[in-house]
Amino acid sequence: MDYDFNFAAVWRNFDLLLSGLGLGLVLALISIAIGCLIGLLAAFGMLSKVRAIRWVSTIYVSAIRNTPILVLILFTFFALPQLGIRFGKIESFIVTLSLYSGAYLTEVFRAGLIALPSGLREAGLTIGLTEFRVKLFVTIPIMFRNVLPSLSNNFISLFKDTSLAAAIAVPELTFYARKINVETFRVIETWMVASLIYVVACYIIAAGLRQLEQRLAVPR
Repeated sequence: MDYDFNFAAVWRNFDLLLSGLGLGLVLALISIAIGCLIGLLAAFGMLSKVRAIRWVSTIYVSAIRNTPILVLILFTFFALPQLGIRFGKIESFIVTLSLYSGAYLTEVFRAGLIALPSGLREAGLTIGLTEFRVKLFVTIPIMFRNVLPSLSNNFISLFKDTSLAAAIAVPELTFYARKINVETFRVIETWMVASLIYVVACYIIAAGLRQLEQRLAVPR
């Protein structure tokens, strides 16, 4: 292989890659926070005794999960303005990623809610809590602790999905890597460094989330 590696152009623009990484993390954090709220509502909706609510929740989850996320991103950014619904590129991506994560988290939360002992609800009602307070102070906290490993995996996956924001020119890591690549023609070096940044970032996130899981684990 006759190729001379030269990382100088990448290192000169390394600050851009780091700023893109920071934006990607922020996008993932905001999206998973909103996605958790959507997922909780949809999970309770899927377990509701009201058929219409169950149907709405099921249709939402099925539609989002069976549509490629890139198609959703492009639809939100390019198609919705034709209907009079306009977002900036960052807001468009957050809306899309939140809805996308919410659909997957719905199933995570639904499984967590089903796995909870039925006695928790009765115990809460017995001590005088309302149905809403039982869900808020008993059911949801215990469920969150039980599904934390799945929630952690979803967050890492969501962070990697932020690379698709480059499709609508959101200045995250992949966007800047592509910019450096186009301007310097150092294809291998640019994508090697970008890939390494993603790997290291995901490893650090995973390690931090494992520590959190261990801290919140129920002693046996």
